[in-house]
Amino acid sequence: MSLIPIILCGGAGSRLWPVSRELHPKPFIRLADGESLLQKAFLRAVTLPGVEQVLTVTNRELFFKTEDEFREVNHTHCATSFILEPFGRNTAAAVVAAALRVAEAQGPESVLLVLAADHLITNQAAFAAAVEQAESIAKKGRIVTFGIRPETPETGYGYIEADGHRVVRFVEKPSLDKAREYVESGNFLWNSGMFCFTAQAILREFELHAPDILSATKACLAQSRAAQAAGWTQVELEAKLFGEVRDESIDYAIMEKTAEAAVVPCAIGWSDVGSWAAISELTRPDDNGNRIEGDMLLHDVRDCYLVSHDRLIGAVGVENLIVIDTPDALLVADRNRAQDVKHLYSALKAQGHEAHRLHRTVHRPWGTYTVLEEGQRFKIKRIEVKPGASLSLQMHHHRSEHWIVVSGMAKVVNGEQELFISTNESTYIPAGHKHRLVNPGVIDLVMIEVQSGEYLGEDDIVRFQDIYGRA
Repeated sequence: MSLIPIILCGGAGSRLWPVSRELHPKPFIRLADGESLLQKAFLRAVTLPGVEQVLTVTNRELFFKTEDEFREVNHTHCATSFILEPFGRNTAAAVVAAALRVAEAQGPESVLLVLAADHLITNQAAFAAAVEQAESIAKKGRIVTFGIRPETPETGYGYIEADGHRVVRFVEKPSLDKAREYVESGNFLWNSGMFCFTAQAILREFELHAPDILSATKACLAQSRAAQAAGWTQVELEAKLFGEVRDESIDYAIMEKTAEAAVVPCAIGWSDVGSWAAISELTRPDDNGNRIEGDMLLHDVRDCYLVSHDRLIGAVGVENLIVIDTPDALLVADRNRAQDVKHLYSALKAQGHEAHRLHRTVHRPWGTYTVLEEGQRFKIKRIEVKPGASLSLQMHHHRSEHWIVVSGMAKVVNGEQELFISTNESTYIPAGHKHRLVNPGVIDLVMIEVQSGEYLGEDDIVRFQDIYGRA
């Protein structure tokens, strides 16, 4: 029986705004060592003995970004495959889709290790030992979760009352007094949200306790598009049928109902890094208790967490603050109220403000673009295209574009013309012209795009051909 890690990569990370956005969620946040939480989850999985492939369930919009993240750190060339959701349907649907896929491709006795893409684990040896225990129990048909031995009375986590490996009960996030009581008793563990089971065991439990989720997901998979390329396979879930799957977590759908629940108590240096206060703890404080990332000038400042990678921050006479600076949004918060940042995210989303969804730098399958400046009837972008990548053959109704190559070589389709543009050369794309940009070289293509017109929204685009399936 093979061990197959399943990485669940999604969510909004609303408490980590403004770095976390809808299309740049929490798993993609880079920590001080340069690695993202997603990359750390991937490395944690592929380092385990016997792991030869990793299956990731993520949003379709995040696929190419996820693939790029893995490519940066996948030095062992572990096989990767993907299940792509058109939208979030919570963890129950994701787990069922993964279990069905694994059961079909690798066999129903394969052991699945379900990991969140946005958690941090600092003790890999202890983690590997806990997984070994969980795998042994899972092979007996049990549904195993990982319980973290609590260090403090946290109110932001669910708890598991345990007797050895036996789960007595699951408890919702408690009050502070209850949390103290749980920690002092020695019988309670934090619920980590990680699981281990065979494909056939978890599908059996869904058949017993949530048959509607199982049948709807199975019907969706049967009508979903599969593709294969060098080193990976992907299944793109059909949107209409996936919308019929009940939105439910695996905790509510299965764990709180099954008679087969088991727990592995462990101390693995686990954190769900769910707030800026939690992330700040990863940075060493200075003599005044300040934790700093970036260029700072401070006078009489204490116990603050300040982050800015693009410009200088000056602070005078403040304490116990969180300050997170990004190119298009600034967060200032009382350190004791870090959990409330989610209310700002919710308000931005309700207003339809782009700052909840996108950064100024936006990732696309072919590379990135960064909005440098915009005003009435104009927008200026920096566009970076990966070697060998191509934008779609497209057309805009309401805007014209000037392209100036800064470095690299561009192959351009402009109406009926096909031309090559070198560094310091440019071309003009009138509104209504079909056009395409390709990087034929082996280095990144960098160019400046100047848009002008009556409407400059990203939805003014008609795609005729697209190698990424977006036409």
